[in-house]
Amino acid sequence: MSKKGHKRSRLSNKVLGVISALVLGGGGVAVVAGNASAGQDGRAVQTIDCPDVGEKLTAVPDQAKSKVDANLAKLDDQVADAYKKLAAGQAKGNALLGDLKQQRDQTIKGISDEIGRAGQSDAGIKALSACTMKDAPAADAADAKADAASKGEQGAVAQAAAQKGGPAKNDFVNITKIKPNVKNPAQAGNASKGSFTSQCGRNENGHFNPDNVIVAPGVSNGAHHMHDYVGNLTADAFSTNNSLAASGTTCSNGDQSTYYWPVLRLRDGKVEKDAKAPGGGQDGNVGTILKPKQVSLTFKGSPTDKVTAMPRFMRVITGDAKAFTNGNANANASWSCTGFENRQLKDKYPVCPKGSDVVRTFNFQSCFDGKNVDSANHRTHVAFADKNGKCPNGFKAMPQLVMRLTYGVAPGARFAVDSFPEQLHKPATDHGDFINVMSTGLMNKAVTCINNGQNCR
Repeated sequence: MSKKGHKRSRLSNKVLGVISALVLGGGGVAVVAGNASAGQDGRAVQTIDCPDVGEKLTAVPDQAKSKVDANLAKLDDQVADAYKKLAAGQAKGNALLGDLKQQRDQTIKGISDEIGRAGQSDAGIKALSACTMKDAPAADAADAKADAASKGEQGAVAQAAAQKGGPAKNDFVNITKIKPNVKNPAQAGNASKGSFTSQCGRNENGHFNPDNVIVAPGVSNGAHHMHDYVGNLTADAFSTNNSLAASGTTCSNGDQSTYYWPVLRLRDGKVEKDAKAPGGGQDGNVGTILKPKQVSLTFKGSPTDKVTAMPRFMRVITGDAKAFTNGNANANASWSCTGFENRQLKDKYPVCPKGSDVVRTFNFQSCFDGKNVDSANHRTHVAFADKNGKCPNGFKAMPQLVMRLTYGVAPGARFAVDSFPEQLHKPATDHGDFINVMSTGLMNKAVTCINNGQNCR
């Protein structure tokens, strides 16, 4: 290419990388867009983009649920294994996608057959087996070296690691460059203005696992990334309502609920204890696990209505662990910095100024259908209020869980949230999980405090 062509190419990349902020209604989270196919140095990688079968299943008969859940987890395994082969250069393009489609055909057929035997429609999921390749910016060179160092790799292997998943330079943005974007609905006359807080520590007891009992019950490493836990002491893939109710808790008020989220890691090249374990290094999640400086678990009221008690054993997920390939429709975690929390980001990590901590905030759904503790896709039994704070028709206001985590990160240090391998540690994939195991008495106390405008612990 001529010098003129190189100059034009660099200019194009610069134009594509210009940041634009779109302020969303309600929560006011900014989506910061950049070049979707190449990093700031022009390099790009490919990942695997498969239709999310679980999202399409809005109803699964009880008798089919265990086998459907197991097959959905198997689909995740298949995609993760295919991505690992792609990243290692062991398979490419059409051959890899063809093999993956054959595997998914059989697994999706198994899901469809189970649902059909129970006399219900499979929502057309058999058409969801084919996957495509998706371009993404390559990992930052410094991060790639850290990735390689954490595995004891050198030379050519380190260069190959540079082509693996994120974070990329354009996954980060200086928080001071983002305009304030948080908008809160006005309080109506019937608003429930109180709050209830559970103090459950910062996972000082080291409760980690790569399971997800909500999405993949009974499956070890169902998340393919490591989770931090507070609250319930025994939560893992094999937990049941009975085992959760019999468990101890880290919460000072006796709240036995389980609260969990993907760990955040420094991409510092250091070998963590899970460097060779499922959910850790085996799934591309490397570097030092950061312990939060603070974990705040607060249940808030509705700006328009009184809240009603949340049923025991309700499961709620906020955010989407597959948002990089699914799109941002369900991405809901917010990234910010202390001192700048009137500026919230959905698809970028914040670069915080000196003295300011990284903040992750999970605003959970505040409405439920009044009867179900879960749903097939773990979404349709709950809902977000509209921009005015009102629940959809047929839904009731319930205490809204807000989880807020802070981390001490040096300005400019690379960090990333754990993710499914093919999701490339993108910030939009962050998510929070919650199972309500409060006793009836404790939940009633929370509802009373919230509705009466008190702030209780």
